[in-house]
Amino acid sequence: EQLGNIRKDETKTIDKKSGVITIKAPAVTTERFDTGKAGDQVFLKDAVTLEESPRLMFGIMEMKEGSAFDWTLGYDEVDYIIDGTLEITVDGVKSTAGKGEIIFIPMNTSVTFSTPDSTRFMYVTYPANWSEQ
Repeated sequence: EQLGNIRKDETKTIDKKSGVITIKAPAVTTERFDTGKAGDQVFLKDAVTLEESPRLMFGIMEMKEGSAFDWTLGYDEVDYIIDGTLEITVDGVKSTAGKGEIIFIPMNTSVTFSTPDSTRFMYVTYPANWSEQ
């Protein structure tokens, strides 16, 4: 850090020389995400910027009990469940994952994200500019 190679903030350490980024996932504070449905309690936060990771994006999403929203992915997504239960419904078929489990959703899939209790999970998207897809 004294050599100027490392940048730190509350949740992230970046080695400017190598590009290695370390994220303190429990410290990531999510922000409200507009699902288009009033009353949904869905929150997310990208953990890196497009400048820091122009090819692969990742962040944290939280959904409170009873929240559900429809989404069509213009990107591939991997979801690692940190806590709670995440349900993904595609063409009437529900896939459920709990703490420590992983869901992969291929590009151009229309899904319903939901949770019977609540969930906090890490999402990884390719390409990185998921919100523009």
